Amino acid sequence: MTAIVDFLNNILWGYVLVYGLLAVGVFYTIRLGFLQFINFNEMIRAIRGSRESDVHGISPFQALCTSLASRVGTGNLAGVAVALYLGGAGAIFWMWMVALVGMATGYAESTLAQLYKVRDGKGQYRGGPSVYISKGLNAPWAAVIFAICLILSFGLVFNAVQANSIADAMQGAFGIPKLWMGIAVAIFAGIVIFGGLRSIVRFAEFVVPFMAGAYVLVALGIMAWNITEVPGVLVAIVKSAFGLEEAVGGATGSITAAMLNGIKRGLFSNEAGMGSAPNIAATATPAPHHPSSQGLVQAFGVFIDTIVICTATAVMILLSGVMGPDSELTGTRLTQAAMEAHIGEAGGYFIAIAILFFAFTSIVANYTYAENAVVYLGGGNNLGIGLLRIAALAMVVWGGYEAVVTVFNTADASMGLMAAINLVAIVLLSGTVVKLTKDYLAQRKAGEVPHFKSRDYPELHEKIDSNIWH
Repeated sequence: MTAIVDFLNNILWGYVLVYGLLAVGVFYTIRLGFLQFINFNEMIRAIRGSRESDVHGISPFQALCTSLASRVGTGNLAGVAVALYLGGAGAIFWMWMVALVGMATGYAESTLAQLYKVRDGKGQYRGGPSVYISKGLNAPWAAVIFAICLILSFGLVFNAVQANSIADAMQGAFGIPKLWMGIAVAIFAGIVIFGGLRSIVRFAEFVVPFMAGAYVLVALGIMAWNITEVPGVLVAIVKSAFGLEEAVGGATGSITAAMLNGIKRGLFSNEAGMGSAPNIAATATPAPHHPSSQGLVQAFGVFIDTIVICTATAVMILLSGVMGPDSELTGTRLTQAAMEAHIGEAGGYFIAIAILFFAFTSIVANYTYAENAVVYLGGGNNLGIGLLRIAALAMVVWGGYEAVVTVFNTADASMGLMAAINLVAIVLLSGTVVKLTKDYLAQRKAGEVPHFKSRDYPELHEKIDSNIWH
């Protein structure tokens, strides 16, 4: 198993995705006219007043909170620390780059998910990469492969990753045995998950703004207290990205190490291009009623995850001084040590509780993605959903005590397979994304509230559900 995982990681991350993710992000950034920079205000506008849902879909704000629940997890705390340890401060620069261009990628995939969405047997909107691969590219075989990868990664492996971080943090802070922590997390996750999609998004809508806001406020307070040192830290991040700064901790200090670990951990954190967030984006009733509006909302989610929260963690660690030349701290323990250096013993407890919230919300949000894939594969009945729930919760227990290296390596492999399939699909469908974007912005420029009119897209009549967009 280890040999297979290592082989896949070597191929996918050594050759395909490290350059592919950046290339697709740059490709979309240029094709969309630097949308994420020029029309950043439109992202804010799309989020405001987006709290209304209907009988068929959840609200755009709930979709954003649920996607953030998945994005804002161990990657923002333990993942940032791993990137710093293995790639040096320069890894953070490459996390920024993959996020800035990834905003365009995230916009594209969620816009496509909205466009091609369908209704399931209960009338609830469903969609995502499997649907736009099947309908948009007429490649149902590739859609099936993607759905299976999604179930394996988000339904199973990624939940083990999140549970591992919770158990590790709680053992370090409070001495709670890992196995018992895994069981406790599985019980509470089961209570939310068995409530169904609406229960999960209501949970995310309530918890995510609180947890993210509290964490960022504490990090900003630390930066304000050390404001004179912050500019030097930011300069060191940029210099290290190009091999101009000495390495710290266990990092090799090379440009390759910084780029590789920054991009890997950046994607793991913000998920842009992976094909995960589109699964929840498709279930929303967009406001305004145009596929691009939900794309804009999800692009802003990438910004919040990496540019705001990951940067807060990285600067806090680098300001603490705990990453000395002989330091072997990494992952959750490094983040806890950094917080303890700033605010004392309470810092370790704070990070443990933050990881508990961040990772727990990721577990329940990840499940919604996997459920979406099971529904696509025809397993939307009680038996199929029930088996998925049991398997997902079992992986939470397993992840509680499994070695972190094994868990992270398996996550990298499954994530890489998903991302490779999705990236090819969104490139092939880029013409549709560009047309939708021009339509949306043209209506805004004319002073209108953007509204998707299917009659303007005759080439899509046989591929989309026109009744949804009537």
